[in-house]
Amino acid sequence: MSQDTRSTGDLRKTGMALKHDREWDYELDRIAEAVSERDASTVGLQFPEGLKRRGPAVADDLRGLLDDVTVMISGQPCYGACDLDTYLMKRSDVFVHFGHSPMKESEKIIYVPLFSNVSVTPIMEEAVGELSPPDTDPDVGLVTTAQHMNKFEKMREFLEERGYDVHTRQGDERLTHEGQVLGCNYASAEVDADQVLYVGGGKFHPLGLAMEHTEKKVVIADPVNNAVSIADAEKFIKQRYATVHKAMDADTWGVIFCTKIGQGRWETAQEIVGDNDDAYLITMDEITPDRLTNFGMDAYVNTGCPRITTDDGPQFKKPMLTPGEYRIAIGEEPLESLSFDTFHGTW
Repeated sequence: MSQDTRSTGDLRKTGMALKHDREWDYELDRIAEAVSERDASTVGLQFPEGLKRRGPAVADDLRGLLDDVTVMISGQPCYGACDLDTYLMKRSDVFVHFGHSPMKESEKIIYVPLFSNVSVTPIMEEAVGELSPPDTDPDVGLVTTAQHMNKFEKMREFLEERGYDVHTRQGDERLTHEGQVLGCNYASAEVDADQVLYVGGGKFHPLGLAMEHTEKKVVIADPVNNAVSIADAEKFIKQRYATVHKAMDADTWGVIFCTKIGQGRWETAQEIVGDNDDAYLITMDEITPDRLTNFGMDAYVNTGCPRITTDDGPQFKKPMLTPGEYRIAIGEEPLESLSFDTFHGTW
């Protein structure tokens, strides 16, 4: 058994003795304790999209720990700590949000970041080969996601033991932990190092990081998929350039204000509409291609979650731009100013 696997016992029980096996730490004991302390009769559970299928299993185990408590599962889309099911939250004595660290403290909400029980050491061993040797460039930035924050100090020690000077920092108020990055915020990567090691699953976070910090080499160490790669933002940037060019001929603009609790940029949306007689403010919670089709605008500006524009942009039938890209399309900013859209502050 690796040192990383044993260390999760210092956090909370992983639930392996319960009805369903766990590769994540759902902190069921903490939830049960909160239910008891608050004499709760209803518990609401919200999971991110990739973990919704685990919802019934978690509900099973909670019902096994609790007596006379109704457990409800949110079916609303969920893409981050900024995306809370406020309807279910109001109807729950205890509301549990899985998969993300707190973005804003609340007595009613329990945030369970779902710490991973996967060892990071093997993939970091492989990823070091993509970094410059410490005798050539000892400075390296270190970032990760909420799921792997329980091993962040081990990551730091791993690099230091190999001769690297590890640079980390606390990001802005949207980020809970030192070295943590979100899909919309990379403030923790603003360190004095030309290379950054990202430890975590997926390529979106490191891709955004590479585009936000084009001067840095971003090495991806993915312990979930057991893969090492280099974040290459070039293809993504070309796609964004092409979308901006298409939007330059637009006569009418739909300016989307997202009503999700932590994703609204009201002042930004108002400013765009106020300065353009052919721009129309559209409010919605879930932004999808089908929902926009009937409006018939030539192009759209998304002031909500940047990932809607970057992840789903090619699926929209009309150009979908970020606020910064919009300013380029109407000629207020040069094409060279194109950058990744980031989100700062909380609701």
